[in-house]
Amino acid sequence: MNFALTERQQLVREMARRFTEEEIIPTARENDAKERFPVETIRKMGAAGLLGGVVPTEYGGSDFDNISSALIFEEIGRGCSSIRTTMSVQVSLVEQLIYRWGSEEQKERYLPRLCKGEILGCFALTEPGAGSDPAGITTLARRKMDCWVLNGTKTWISNGGVAEIAIVFARTDPAEGQHKGISAFIVERGTPGFSSTEIKGKLGLRASNTAGLSFKECALPGAAILGKSGEGFRIAMAALDNGRYGVAAGCVGIMNGCIDACVAYATDRKQFGRPIASFQLVQDMIARMVVDRDAAQFLVFRAGDLKDRGVKSTLETSIAKYFASEAAVRAALDAIQVHGAYGYSNAHPVERYLRDAKVATIYEGTSQIQKLIIGEHVLGVRAFS
Repeated sequence: MNFALTERQQLVREMARRFTEEEIIPTARENDAKERFPVETIRKMGAAGLLGGVVPTEYGGSDFDNISSALIFEEIGRGCSSIRTTMSVQVSLVEQLIYRWGSEEQKERYLPRLCKGEILGCFALTEPGAGSDPAGITTLARRKMDCWVLNGTKTWISNGGVAEIAIVFARTDPAEGQHKGISAFIVERGTPGFSSTEIKGKLGLRASNTAGLSFKECALPGAAILGKSGEGFRIAMAALDNGRYGVAAGCVGIMNGCIDACVAYATDRKQFGRPIASFQLVQDMIARMVVDRDAAQFLVFRAGDLKDRGVKSTLETSIAKYFASEAAVRAALDAIQVHGAYGYSNAHPVERYLRDAKVATIYEGTSQIQKLIIGEHVLGVRAFS
């Protein structure tokens, strides 16, 4: 691959960086402290074209390549992982699924409004008893004449309390077994039987919206199905491949934030009569952040290059997500150490970086799941459970 960014990619990065500096960073601390979902900022992102993703312009998208999308996730992640999470769900888990699997009617109905930020979407796969085992979902959708009737519960759904549409996975043929007989549906807010309850008190991502979803005799038209009946597990795995890419790129942004904060603090803070930037062990911690950041970024770019060339990239995406998320936690821990007691308070953003980075090792597939994916690809043997 060519490591040089194209002119358009450079312009996309500059646009995202400017938006982050002007619209996101000034309110990130307050939004986090108040657990406030910044819907007005999300709308501005849509107006600026930052939510258009890889969706073609004919459907209202921005027609970005995957490297450009990574640059946006990176810049937004540097400013606020809560907003990056909202964007990742919107772009990677909702828009891309509708574009790839949706009917022409579904594309025309939802994509232009999603890409402009006029409506928000969520991806509802996880359940109280099905997290790392998505094939274990118990939400059911039964046929009733020309409709589907949905019953079940979802949890830990990002954007779940604010989304106007939800992509919901349900078992449509229980007799088919775990991986088969699952289908995906587009459920609109306001559909009778569909409700949500917000989840508060999270360690991190406090300015993102997280909710539980409930479906009780929720009747959907036949046209609400996404893709074909029984394709749900395949659709979900494709979505997670998209989502892990955005998470990995966002973690590069967290590391960039840690580096920026540490350089500024270490060159200003003085101990023993000189800036702590001159201390060898401080330089050691910052040097490790830089090396991890560069390694993570190149892993993300490798996955993005494969995606842009239409080459299967599940392994490379898992590698990028695993390394970047774990490296972001390391960087944030060291960033707090560089800041000392000040890093332990929200006077500086590094404590928020740590809280936000931790969830990246959990959602979109835990680090342990990523290692199993990598191990299976390398060994050719599925791990014994």
